[in-house]
Amino acid sequence: MNNPSDKPVVLVVDDVPENLAMLGDLLQHEYLVRVANSGARALAIAASLPRPDLILLDVMMPDLDGHAVLDKLRTDAATRDIPVIFVTAMDADADEELGFALGAVDYIHKPIRPAVVLARVRTQLELKSARDLLRNQNAWLESEVAHRMRDNQVVQDVAMRALASLAETRDNETGNHIRRTQGYVRVLASELAKKPHFIGLRAIGVIDTIVKAAALHDIGKVGIPDHILLKPGPLDPEEWRLMKCHASLGADAIETALTDEEDHAPLAFLHIAMDIAQFHHEWWDGRGYPNGLKGEAIPLPARLMAVADVFDALISRRVYKPPVAIEEAIAIIMAKNGSHFDPEIIAAFVERLDDFRQIAERFADA
Repeated sequence: MNNPSDKPVVLVVDDVPENLAMLGDLLQHEYLVRVANSGARALAIAASLPRPDLILLDVMMPDLDGHAVLDKLRTDAATRDIPVIFVTAMDADADEELGFALGAVDYIHKPIRPAVVLARVRTQLELKSARDLLRNQNAWLESEVAHRMRDNQVVQDVAMRALASLAETRDNETGNHIRRTQGYVRVLASELAKKPHFIGLRAIGVIDTIVKAAALHDIGKVGIPDHILLKPGPLDPEEWRLMKCHASLGADAIETALTDEEDHAPLAFLHIAMDIAQFHHEWWDGRGYPNGLKGEAIPLPARLMAVADVFDALISRRVYKPPVAIEEAIAIIMAKNGSHFDPEIIAAFVERLDDFRQIAERFADA
């Protein structure tokens, strides 16, 4: 209902005044009746408030006949769901078939019989009321599901960020490292998505999933002893061997979580997180660790993370080194194009240097 009265609104359309008067008199005791004496007038009334709950539409009218009016009603989002009953003197089956094909819900033949008219009008209004109720319930359910999914997403994101921060704080880093690297990954992925070769990045949610997973890139550091993780100087060969284990430790921890979970579908980002944790220290030329993968054998999310992580490590203060200036970090990254890093990702990096600078400044460590 869209009128201040409790009565449903019925629009009667006929170019013959006597027919309008007869149907109006019949219906006015139970319904709020609006009338139109032409197709054009009917369309104007149907699109205005109070909008009709039902239309009784004469077929044979000059200019716009009933079929044309119904066709226009169905193409307008504001009127497409209003049920229409044709009122006609024609009784050929072909005429009824055409009307039903256009979207009419019923036919009333002239000369009208009051009891038939009232019964069919009542039936169609009851059906519309039921459809509206169902539509409103479905809209509420969809809204409720979306709301709960957003809540679950927030909880998931907070829990994941807490786990990632645990690893970062053990390394004397801050949560801003996570924010910065996630920002860099998003920028790189968004730039790559413009290229046909990376069209898969354009799918809904793909970049968001990669960005979310990027937060867990160093989760394996929780398994590295403090005397190695916090050592203020260079690591000796044995210490470096243990330090490199953090990649596999992180991937193994995520894989264990996935193995314990029966339904993996909602946790698709963890599969990507596992790849990032395991492979973000691989080099494009195969000289990285822990698996020595080369080129496109390295998963794309890990290749994105490699650039983001090294860039942020360069500009950040670490226990074993001071930060370098952003322009120097850019030069170092560029010098490793084709050796450490995927050339196409470096091309994206060059295109979005301003974004990298802005992210570094926005989430700078205190």
